[in-house]
Amino acid sequence: MEELFDTINVRDLLSTHDLTDQTAPLTAPDLRLLISRLEFHSLQIKSKVQSYIASHHQDFASLFSLCNDAVSRTDEISTDLSDILGLISYRPIDKEVKEIIDEVSAKMKEARVKKELLELVRAIVEIGERLKGVKEALRDGRLRFAAEELRELKKDLRVGDENASEPLVYGLLREEWLDCFEEIQELLVKFVESAVRFEKESNRVLVKYQLTVDGLDGIELRTVLEAMEVVGILDYGLAKVADLKIKYVISPAVSYGSPITFVEELNPGPEKMSEAILRMVPSVDDKIENVDGKTIYSGIIQVVKFIHKRICLQNGSWVRCFGRLTWPRISELIISNFLSKVVPEDASKLADFQKIINHTSEFEAALKEMMFISASDNKDARLSNFAENVEVHFASRKKTEILAKARNLLLQCDFAVPQEYTGKDPICKNDGMSVDSSEHVVDLLFMSERCVVTKAASQLMKLVHQILQDICLSSTRVAFEFYHAARDAILLYEAIVPVKLERQLEGINQVAVLMHNDCLYLSQEILGFAFEALDGADGFQNTHQIQQFESAKFSIEQVVFILEKVHIIWEPLLLPSTYNRSMCTVLESVFSRITRDILLLDDMAAEETLQLQRLIHLMLENLSSLLESLAAVNQKGKTEGDFARPLDDLIPSLCKFRKLAGMFFHYCQNSFLKLHGKAENFSVVVSHYQRYNIEDFIKAIFADSTLRKECLWRIENVPL
Repeated sequence: MEELFDTINVRDLLSTHDLTDQTAPLTAPDLRLLISRLEFHSLQIKSKVQSYIASHHQDFASLFSLCNDAVSRTDEISTDLSDILGLISYRPIDKEVKEIIDEVSAKMKEARVKKELLELVRAIVEIGERLKGVKEALRDGRLRFAAEELRELKKDLRVGDENASEPLVYGLLREEWLDCFEEIQELLVKFVESAVRFEKESNRVLVKYQLTVDGLDGIELRTVLEAMEVVGILDYGLAKVADLKIKYVISPAVSYGSPITFVEELNPGPEKMSEAILRMVPSVDDKIENVDGKTIYSGIIQVVKFIHKRICLQNGSWVRCFGRLTWPRISELIISNFLSKVVPEDASKLADFQKIINHTSEFEAALKEMMFISASDNKDARLSNFAENVEVHFASRKKTEILAKARNLLLQCDFAVPQEYTGKDPICKNDGMSVDSSEHVVDLLFMSERCVVTKAASQLMKLVHQILQDICLSSTRVAFEFYHAARDAILLYEAIVPVKLERQLEGINQVAVLMHNDCLYLSQEILGFAFEALDGADGFQNTHQIQQFESAKFSIEQVVFILEKVHIIWEPLLLPSTYNRSMCTVLESVFSRITRDILLLDDMAAEETLQLQRLIHLMLENLSSLLESLAAVNQKGKTEGDFARPLDDLIPSLCKFRKLAGMFFHYCQNSFLKLHGKAENFSVVVSHYQRYNIEDFIKAIFADSTLRKECLWRIENVPL
């Protein structure tokens, strides 16, 4: 049949004339020929189709029969479907189906619950059998097995993670587990106590490796320690051994001045070693001293080696556990019985302590190697930390001693005027006062007077001076602590004396006069300390250099800090007039010293003048509140009718100090260069700044030149 469906090419049906011209029209003869040939071709196709059908008649008959069967079955399905729909419309079968499904679900759920209950019962029975097996294992001496079973049962029973909704039987099983745990714990502790014994009478430690407890023979020490580690009671099991080790072995070993030698002995058994003994033998020479700690450290290392090898059997985790139990107390014993007692009492001997620091570091390194202490946790390096900070400990101890001594001085002083000064003679005299060697008479540093003070004040200041001498010989950290000790010793006067003399100070008597003299004396001494601070400014030289400027700035800040402290101490303690006069005296000394140092400078750079001006303004700004309080006290004295002089008269150098800042300002503005040609202007400058100050200032800021000589000549010839 394929040839019937081939494509018919019309041009093939035409005549054989030239057909190359695709656009040439067909003639009538051509069309008649084409129709004739198409009809002939159609007849051929029909003939072929009829012959094909005839030859395949059986196949076509089967196909038509199959189609007929399909139609018949479709009719039957349609009929059956109609019947079903009819049944459904008369009986609710979906309800019955739902009931059947619900019943099946309930049965399946019930079966699942019964299965879970059965599994739970099976698990409970299994746990009960395992707990029973633990008890049997303990009776048979299978300690490692019993410990491992308890560890696994703890997870299964979720001990420590109880839930209120759990079955009651779980609580009963946990109680039974706890009974087993307590039983094995008690048994293991008995084994450890039997293994390690401390015989005080014979001064020895005995370690047994084949143990017998409660009828259980031949239990090895290693097995006991393994069982304790598995069940999680290694700390508890070794705690008593650690306590006895500290009491009978370590404590005697670190007793200062009584070294002990340790001797190890081994008793081999028929198959394995049965016993190990550590004997403690007191030194024959009682005069041996643990000056550098080497004897103490070597003894403790012997003990730790014995623990490491003979008790913990070279197991790192067991040794570390023993170290955690004992090291805090061992280190505390070494510090309290040795290191704290060899802290130098003199600052000059601190260098000799380096040998002890080295031995201490070596000792801790040996302990770390045996894993007795942690190699990574800095908290375990307690001895090294203490030894390396010995300067702080030394200073702290000295500070405590200083303050205790100062406190005793102030508490024991009776504040009674010496008999030789109780007559008509005044308690405070001028330079005409005869020289007296009594410690009650002192010279005032910045006043041409001597006065009678209490013995406490005199001795307190001697103590402070001694501290300051020690500061000069000490390191930075020690000096810092000593500074606080000196400061606090003086502050103790303020804290103790007013309270002690509260009743006597209510009236004006000789005690009040003595206290006033004490405050005046202490103020003069404190002022001396301030010059210690000013000396750090190095005469205010080269302040155009950053380091020198910062040093001078720090010195001024220190002076301001000291003056503020003096102000805080004096103002509530002294009478307003006394406070005002004393404070002005101190300020006058400070301002005059700084002004003199600056005017003594020579050949200042331009940048140096700017920095000096900054320093002057910094000090005036920082002291502004103090100066304002003094001015207020002074004004109050005027209004109340008391005699009071202006603040500039009480502190003459303050005016000069301010004018000095002004001179620097005028120099920066080139005022002197602008005024050098006019004598009348020079007259104004000189009268404002004082002639000698101007001359020193000109010499300091201008190089030696014709201009400087002319300026100096004009200043000298300005009429005053």
